[in-house]
Amino acid sequence: MNVIDREAVQDLLATRGGQLVEVLPEQEYAWAHLPRALHVPLADLDGGAVELLDKTRPVIVYCHDWLCDLSPRAAHRLERLGFGEVYDYGLGKMDWLAADLPYEGSAALVSQNVRRDPVTARLTDRVESVGERVVGDPAGLAVVVDEDDVVQGVIGSQELRSADMSGTAEQAMRVGVATVRPSEEIEQLVHRMDHAQVDHVVVTQPDGTLVGLYGLGDVRAPVYESDQG
Repeated sequence: MNVIDREAVQDLLATRGGQLVEVLPEQEYAWAHLPRALHVPLADLDGGAVELLDKTRPVIVYCHDWLCDLSPRAAHRLERLGFGEVYDYGLGKMDWLAADLPYEGSAALVSQNVRRDPVTARLTDRVESVGERVVGDPAGLAVVVDEDDVVQGVIGSQELRSADMSGTAEQAMRVGVATVRPSEEIEQLVHRMDHAQVDHVVVTQPDGTLVGLYGLGDVRAPVYESDQG
């Protein structure tokens, strides 16, 4: 059995006709699953469900995350049942969702509503030019990124008030800002932001690269209407 990462999963799907199989229970599969993934719970592998799979093609099994042991158990079972090329996507679907990749299911995640064109600045940008863009943007916030698009800080109205306009974004930015992943559920995030009295939060992938900006004003009405039924 081979444990593989997200990039290897994508390669097997694109070049080898890999078969994706989620082995979690029905409720978790319905919530979110990788595109075109088959649903074969671990308990059903020895039944008729396994006949959905082609033994001549690679099979990629996955479950929730790296702490979940259903996918390694399923991979071992499939090998025992005669499948010659079985792979375990060990980090599971939360790794996929956190990387801002497409999914299917009923989950309402940040990736569906994130603003992907926020004001951004490089570390060496002059504060004066950044400030002009911040003032003209509804969020009133610039995300400062390095050459690899990894988030380094933010510049908002508070930072601009105390900044040297001739200085750099790196000198003016607020570091250590809180971020969330695209895999965050919208409703839970909205409640946390409400409690913390935060209007916007930076969205990043697990490697710190910028995805976008999430604002309460973009989702508050739909979420509250849903809460009221």
